[in-house]
Amino acid sequence: MAIEKWIGGVLGWVITGNVLGAMAGFFLGSFFDGSSNTVNTGYGQSGYGGSDRYGGTNAYDEGNRNSFLFSMLVLSSYIIRADGRIMHSEMEFVRDFLRRNFGEIAVNEGETILLRLFEEQKRQGDAAFKENIRQACVEMRIHMDYSTRLQLLSFLAMIAKADGTVSSEEVQAVREIGSYLQIDAVDIESILSMGYSRGQRNNGARSGSTVNELTQAYKILGISPSASDDEVKKAYRQMALKHHPDRVATLGDDVRLAAEKKFQEINNAKEVIFKARGMR
Repeated sequence: MAIEKWIGGVLGWVITGNVLGAMAGFFLGSFFDGSSNTVNTGYGQSGYGGSDRYGGTNAYDEGNRNSFLFSMLVLSSYIIRADGRIMHSEMEFVRDFLRRNFGEIAVNEGETILLRLFEEQKRQGDAAFKENIRQACVEMRIHMDYSTRLQLLSFLAMIAKADGTVSSEEVQAVREIGSYLQIDAVDIESILSMGYSRGQRNNGARSGSTVNELTQAYKILGISPSASDDEVKKAYRQMALKHHPDRVATLGDDVRLAAEKKFQEINNAKEVIFKARGMR
């Protein structure tokens, strides 16, 4: 499938920085594409594409799922090492995603790719690797629609939050990638504000006040507390439309479930604001 080949090419280019690397990545993409005959040991159904599991989906949907996987691996290598550490919890989040959606074989292959990317980041230096990531994002935004890019950034934020704290370096890395993917600044901040329950601290803070539920609700909807009631309703409708789970339903169970949780957070934020304002 062409879509696996372009993202495989991006991966090879990021790793080696030259045309030969891109061609190697092309064949890597073909390998993942061709592995649809491999048994998915996680579910006992057909391999990476999971066509049986998803009810006879077409090749285009399989390609989108695989491209999402490649993109997450490439970009997560940047997020995981943003604070200079490789946290077990963050690596395990990626492993679990691969295991549930693509099977045990993909766990080993995905981890091998991540470790190679970590090595390349050290070899190239932070500035050169960052530029490769930026140019990879240019390719991704050409081949992915906005909702898919939103969900991709959401997964990267979830990886950053996997250890229970988010460093300022990780926040900056998520913002950088969001900008490279041409995601609106309001949507980036909304994604960074999601995933914190009452009493959980924001941005990895170890002291100070806990996250205020109403303040957080406004951040999730991407509006100021001074917004009018009509602006609140409009912001909710726009955010709910952009993050509706149906927009990423073909990307796999984990992606769909994550989108549903995010959609519920948006609805919860609306309810908190409506209740505080006495709105209906």
